[in-house]
Amino acid sequence: MNRPTNSLKLGLFAFILCLLSPSLVAEQPNIIYILADDLGYGDLSCYGQKTLRTPHLDQMAREGIRFTRHYAGSTVCAPSRCVLMTGLHTGHARVRGNGPGRLHPSDLTIASVLQESGYKTACFGKWGIGNPPPLNDPNEHGFDEFYGYVNMFHAHNYYPEFLVRNGEKEALRNQLYADWKSKQTPEREGFGVAKVALDYAPRLIFEEAKQFIEENRDGPFFLYYALNIPHANNEGGREGRVSGNGMRSPAFGAFGDKDWPIQEKGFAGMIQTIDEHVGEILTQLKTLGIDKKTAVFFSSDNGPHQEGGHLMNFFNSNGELRGKKRDLYEGGIRVPLIARWPGHIPANKVSQLISGFQDMFPTFADLANIPTPHAIDGITLVPTLLGQAAKQITHPYLYWEFYEQGGKTSVLQGNWKAVKRNFLKNPDAALELYRIDSDPSEENDIANEHPAIVRAISRIMNAEHWDP
Repeated sequence: MNRPTNSLKLGLFAFILCLLSPSLVAEQPNIIYILADDLGYGDLSCYGQKTLRTPHLDQMAREGIRFTRHYAGSTVCAPSRCVLMTGLHTGHARVRGNGPGRLHPSDLTIASVLQESGYKTACFGKWGIGNPPPLNDPNEHGFDEFYGYVNMFHAHNYYPEFLVRNGEKEALRNQLYADWKSKQTPEREGFGVAKVALDYAPRLIFEEAKQFIEENRDGPFFLYYALNIPHANNEGGREGRVSGNGMRSPAFGAFGDKDWPIQEKGFAGMIQTIDEHVGEILTQLKTLGIDKKTAVFFSSDNGPHQEGGHLMNFFNSNGELRGKKRDLYEGGIRVPLIARWPGHIPANKVSQLISGFQDMFPTFADLANIPTPHAIDGITLVPTLLGQAAKQITHPYLYWEFYEQGGKTSVLQGNWKAVKRNFLKNPDAALELYRIDSDPSEENDIANEHPAIVRAISRIMNAEHWDP
């Protein structure tokens, strides 16, 4: 099926510009993309968090650029990661919810493009694109090395009985409660609750990431480090034998003495772990002497969750934004993006450029001096990263679809934000319309006051959707 005209023109324009314009990058840097799981826009202290501190991520922001209008590919794991890998928004991507569906063998990912251009590629952590993906799915889509969880439901459990290395299961010492293990299906292989919890998977995965950096210091390499925290173990949240604690952490760090629910201590411990891991990676790059050869990015796959016994408002995880995971309001899809590359990305910068996960594909290709090989929905962010905003192409709009809860769709056009709910059951459902600049909490639906804007955005929604 042909892709919609507007996006095709934008993709072809960006492709032609890439061919005709001299590259802004003189050499191929190493690229590290760190993705947290269900971390909210307000969970980092450099984005306004008041209770928890993230000193290493704050330092990363001071040494680079912090984006304040960056958007996840979707509002849940699988479609968001599909957008990230393919550069196609959810009106065009294969995966649009956490239900059945997965990448096709012919689908091109940024990892495969970098791999074909001489990059050593690795994904460590949570793959989770589609349901259920085969165990070798990451390797089939451009990654030389993979270690972690392939199935998104498997990744709920921080103490699984196995992890996957390059398509093969490797047993761990953890043991699940038998009744939870009996509930597993091919779609939910490996999920459950640990009765014996000895091997903390996030730590094992982190050690693999550090080893990969050490072994590939001569570069160039692409490391996609996809954490499965602070996502909840939803099964654990329903499991009385672990006190309904779906935020199970091996240590509470500085929060053990706090008069907080155990789930919130676990959440806080996970945020501290994420921050410490980022700090260790940045220190490792300096120790290896490749700090100035490595562009590091940090983001989250969608907005904050309220699962596993954790309450989103306990730490005000979405700040002033409305909504959470599974919403297409700002709180469900606006996420942090921090980028750091000493000597290239100017320090202590803040950008309000509207950008999304689909932009990572052309951005990484541009950093590697590789033309984007096909029309996609993203634009390169390299001009903004390198302090050359005058050369930056901008999006006419961003578009989302979400195939759960009756279906939701949204368009962000400048500061106009439209949301339509239940569109799969009722394509003619009314639009909600908000002004994000004056109403970031999306409290005032002004659709009735702007019928022309509603009609224009409705045309965008019709143009950007094609059947998956």
